[in-house]
Amino acid sequence: MMAIPKPAASEEPTAAAQAPRRDPRDLTNLGEILSCLSSYQSEEAELSASLTELLSDRDSITESLQLLQSLIPSLDDLHGESSRLVNKVSSTAHTAERVGGRVKSLDQEMGRISQAVDRVGQVMELKSSLMQLQASIDTQDWESATRYCARAMSLPPQVISGPFAEAVVPTAENHLPPSQTLQTAREQLLSIFLKNFAHASRSRDAAATSRYFKLFPLIGWETEGLEAYASFVVDLVRVRAPTSANTASPLYHVTVLTALFENVATIVDQHQPVVEKYYGRGKMQSVVERLLEECDRVVRNTLSNWREDRAIGKKLSAIGSSPFSLNTLRKQHSSNTANEDDSPNPREIDKVLSEIAGMCGRWSLFRKFLVEQLQHKDLSEDLAEVSAENEDPGSSAQLSEQVRLLENSSSQKDFDELLSSCYIPLEIWYIRAIIEKAHRLSTCDFSQTPPVTTTPDDVFYMLKTVYTRLLSAGSLKTVESTTTILKEVMERDYAGGIKNKLDDAYRNTGSSSARPERSERESRSSLVILLNDLDVSLSHMDRLTKDLLAYPAGTQLYLDAEQQGVKSAIMSLSGSTAKFAAILKSGVEQMFNQLMRAKMRTLIPDVYKDVSYLLDENSYANVEHQDIVRKRFTKFWEGLADGYKDTFTENNYRMLFGLALDTLLRPWEKHILTFHFSELGAVHFDRDLRSIIAYLSSQTTFGDIRDKFVRLQQISLLLNLDNGEDVEAFYNGSGVPWRLNIQEAKSIVGLKV
Repeated sequence: MMAIPKPAASEEPTAAAQAPRRDPRDLTNLGEILSCLSSYQSEEAELSASLTELLSDRDSITESLQLLQSLIPSLDDLHGESSRLVNKVSSTAHTAERVGGRVKSLDQEMGRISQAVDRVGQVMELKSSLMQLQASIDTQDWESATRYCARAMSLPPQVISGPFAEAVVPTAENHLPPSQTLQTAREQLLSIFLKNFAHASRSRDAAATSRYFKLFPLIGWETEGLEAYASFVVDLVRVRAPTSANTASPLYHVTVLTALFENVATIVDQHQPVVEKYYGRGKMQSVVERLLEECDRVVRNTLSNWREDRAIGKKLSAIGSSPFSLNTLRKQHSSNTANEDDSPNPREIDKVLSEIAGMCGRWSLFRKFLVEQLQHKDLSEDLAEVSAENEDPGSSAQLSEQVRLLENSSSQKDFDELLSSCYIPLEIWYIRAIIEKAHRLSTCDFSQTPPVTTTPDDVFYMLKTVYTRLLSAGSLKTVESTTTILKEVMERDYAGGIKNKLDDAYRNTGSSSARPERSERESRSSLVILLNDLDVSLSHMDRLTKDLLAYPAGTQLYLDAEQQGVKSAIMSLSGSTAKFAAILKSGVEQMFNQLMRAKMRTLIPDVYKDVSYLLDENSYANVEHQDIVRKRFTKFWEGLADGYKDTFTENNYRMLFGLALDTLLRPWEKHILTFHFSELGAVHFDRDLRSIIAYLSSQTTFGDIRDKFVRLQQISLLLNLDNGEDVEAFYNGSGVPWRLNIQEAKSIVGLKV
């Protein structure tokens, strides 16, 4: 249909006509009336023009109407055809719906028939299985009976207990419902299997034992089978000590526990694959629980007999009254040898401690084996990946279950109690007694350089022995608690003992007025040796820590989760070195103050006595030849440091050397500022300073001497500036990292004449 065009000229008037017009009744004056009348006239003119334009285009409208009239017959034909098609499709749809409904009802009937056939088949299989089950029981064919029982049990419960089965399955010989018949047969088989399994286990018939063991889970008696098997393996590992055994042997009780744990470990290692094959993964844990009960019984009896054989109560009572007991560690005691005659023999205590560590170490190794054995391999790999990437508490639930099983056992509690009540008190008493003896019997070998006493070597050798024994016990909790106490023992008894000797030596310094030089040499020798002991102790502690970290028991006896804790405990042992270092520093400073500081007060004035740096060419040549300052300093310094370099350790001599220089340099700087310098005098001062620095550097092997002379070297640098050079410009533009400020620099340059 053709569109009717509209003239463009009529668009603007139409838009104007669409403006809101006022109601003529609201007009109140002549002007408004005339304006409204004018707008109506304009609108009338626009409408007339529009109508005229439309009438002038009538031909196109007529053509469009004729075209529409010609389409009417075609539309009528299409309408008729569509009506006939709708009638045909509706008839076919009704027919399909009726056929589909009948097919659906047939499918439902077929499904019910199939279910009925299946139910009948299951009931017939149930009846056949029960009949064959009873026949197999009568002929004592236990494998066939187990197979038919398992087949009957595999049927759905609603089939076994259903009304159809209860009506069809019972016979004249067995009128009970099938569910009751099946349960009765299962209980009868359980009774027979338990009886035959017990007989086979008592006669040690491995084939019969294995035969009946794998039949239990097939008929649903998994728990009962595992209980019977657990009783069997417990009897296998039961340990009875021979009546002729020598209980006084230090290895007897350790051997008893070793045999027990090895037998249990062998059973677990050999039988776990069999148990998990027939009962499922993780089922060995219930058997291990029963084995642990046997272990608890043997451990309890063994430890009780051990306490009685070794008179542990008397030994604990004896060390309790000793000045070296754990209870007196933090108390001030008057004399360490007050009750020495009543104290037990340290060798006996050492044997007892080795027994305790041996027994606990066997348990720790057994404990680690069980945790790793019961932990599944695939889970172990997963946990290793998780621990390496992101620690997830939920992922280690299986491992935690195994750890809790061992931690909650009576054996674990007995060994923990043994370590806390016996091992720790005895071990602390033992190491304290050894330290006291090492102090008391200390001797010095003056033939070695530098001289030290036997105390550090003796004490740290025994400390290593004690700590390796502690690690071999395999208890992280004991390692952590004992390490803390050992640190305190080393600080109070060992380092404190050396400090007491130092204090005595300081008090005796200068107390003898008869021969003061000999007294001073003896006091100095005593102080040097004691300070060397402290320095050697620092290196011994570092080496001991490294050796203990490499000790194999740290990985063999502890779980993977505990090994980091063991390493942390070993590292914390070196914390006592702070106490050693503090006593050493204080001792060197005190010795320096008593024996050297007073002599150093006159060193610089004596070196520069009658020395002048106002030199001309003749006097410069003369002083260069004499080299008085260097010679005097060398003589005084050698007299001051005589006996220290060859007797002190390198670290102690460095500390003493540093104290001497620190004490010397500030007065030296002040004394230099009292001189006046000519140009040649400044050059000679620089030569004197360099020769002294070179001499001091040759007396040491450490290279930090020149750093201490930086201020004096900068003084020499300023004194040797050209006369016309500006001090402030040189100070700011030289690039030297100045230790002197600008005022000091100007005053130093002012010393030149």
